[in-house]
Amino acid sequence: MVVRAISQRLVPDDLWELIETDLPEFSKRTQGGGTSPLNQRLVLTAIVYVLTTGCPWKSLPNTFEVSASTAHRRFTAWSEAGLWERVSDLAERCADPCLKSWIRDIATAGPSRYNDHVMPATWDLSTGI
Repeated sequence: MVVRAISQRLVPDDLWELIETDLPEFSKRTQGGGTSPLNQRLVLTAIVYVLTTGCPWKSLPNTFEVSASTAHRRFTAWSEAGLWERVSDLAERCADPCLKSWIRDIATAGPSRYNDHVMPATWDLSTGI
């Protein structure tokens, strides 16, 4: 299965074991609709792909079995819940230097990507600055 191979590369078992308990719980959307909760690891894999490749959310390949809107919605919710700071702390508990570096890359990319799409409070709409 392609998704499994991609997941193992982007979110190896050691990383998943560290981060799984820190992921905020799924909550139904207030407007209703939607589908049942997706596998959190698949969602995280899709998010890590976007964070580490820099691709636009809308260009997330179907291979991930997670829609771009779901991945983005979870990314936003997890960012607002402080996940990336906790991921950064997890890197310090990791003994494997390669995995530690990968975790740091993800922890750095998360806030950077989140801050890129949030309008700064000081944004002046009249000048665009």
